[in-house]
Amino acid sequence: MKILIKGACIVDAVADYPKDSDILIVDGVIEKIGIGLQEPADEIIDGSGLTLLPGLVDMHCHLREPGFEYKETVASGTAAAAKGGYTTIYCMPNTKPVVDDAATLNKLLEIIKKDALVNVLPIAAVSMKQQSQELTDMKGLRDHCIAFSDDGQPVSSNNLLLEALLKAKENGALIIDHCEDHNLVKGGVINAGYKAKELGLPGISNLSEELPIMRDCMLAAEADFKIHIAHVSTKGAVDIIRDAKKRGIKVTCEVTPHHIALSQDIIVQDFTDCKVNPPLRSVKDVEAMKEAVKDGTIDAIATDHAPHHETEKGTDFIKAANGISGIETAFAVCYTELVNSGILTLKELVVKMSYNPSRILGIDKGMIAVGKTADLVLIDLKKDIIIDKNTMVSKGKNTPFHGRSYKGEVVYTIVEGKIVYSKEDKQ
Repeated sequence: MKILIKGACIVDAVADYPKDSDILIVDGVIEKIGIGLQEPADEIIDGSGLTLLPGLVDMHCHLREPGFEYKETVASGTAAAAKGGYTTIYCMPNTKPVVDDAATLNKLLEIIKKDALVNVLPIAAVSMKQQSQELTDMKGLRDHCIAFSDDGQPVSSNNLLLEALLKAKENGALIIDHCEDHNLVKGGVINAGYKAKELGLPGISNLSEELPIMRDCMLAAEADFKIHIAHVSTKGAVDIIRDAKKRGIKVTCEVTPHHIALSQDIIVQDFTDCKVNPPLRSVKDVEAMKEAVKDGTIDAIATDHAPHHETEKGTDFIKAANGISGIETAFAVCYTELVNSGILTLKELVVKMSYNPSRILGIDKGMIAVGKTADLVLIDLKKDIIIDKNTMVSKGKNTPFHGRSYKGEVVYTIVEGKIVYSKEDKQ
């Protein structure tokens, strides 16, 4: 199978290519990159006016299967990922049952093999049933899981997290921690501050995120091993991580598109699609996220795609589920907020959304080069799109971006040389 992409503007994290380059893909691998390639091909894609990027890599999403198929499945979630330009995604283990043993992992792997449109790599739990009492068999699960996380829950035991870091060090794995002190959250549902007071809702303090991050950095220093912090959202959080990096502590972190683009200011009483954990923070925190992305404190942008059934959101902030369905909207939001605004170059955004996640996870993705697997996305950067939850592919329509306008529309997504999404096919 040969695909020839003609005349695209290639933006890679590492290499620089001439404007209007061609790429020849043969049996899933990039065989040639040049100008004016005249090669016979099974399919020729006109890339003129389009930008070709390495496929996006999401190191944090929720596919809900097994157990919560009414929210999302591997099939629907990977279709949404393909529409969003993602070619490799890592799914979190807070399913039912939790992915904490070989039997559950193997079941998930069978589903992935059968239904996935993009590369899906599972993340296994750090602790059994995500209860912070007993470690999972990291060595036994390591053949199929590079990363371990109790996401959705923090690893609350200091001793257990230190033990997990040491086990990860032995097995060449990565611990991804959801930093949240439940004692400080105390039933909060939105950011503590003026908006919580205005709406009469219990607030969540920044300290509930920042103190566990400080702990994680100290434990990583003690283990002399890397740790990755999920979905940072406060100025204090990035200040702690920035300082830890300066001191040589092996810590990386991610931010979500919604914590880059939105603040608590948009929340109104029944707008539960804004309810997320960690919560949308203050404008000052949002600005700190952008600065930390720019200066390298934040290494990666991850979606934390968290689809829910509409009945789980409702209009009651207290009862509504936490989470935003974001894998389809992530690129446009980040391109508009970070590149169009002049905070990052497009090349730098590719680093955050493709290259760095690959490096953190130790996979050979996130680059365009001869000999590399053809995981690619073609985007019309000039295209204005208005996000419409009713046209989302994900089962979860819970997006606070509904009705908002952004730039950057995915036109083609290619995984291992196969077109898995085409805008033309959806029209």
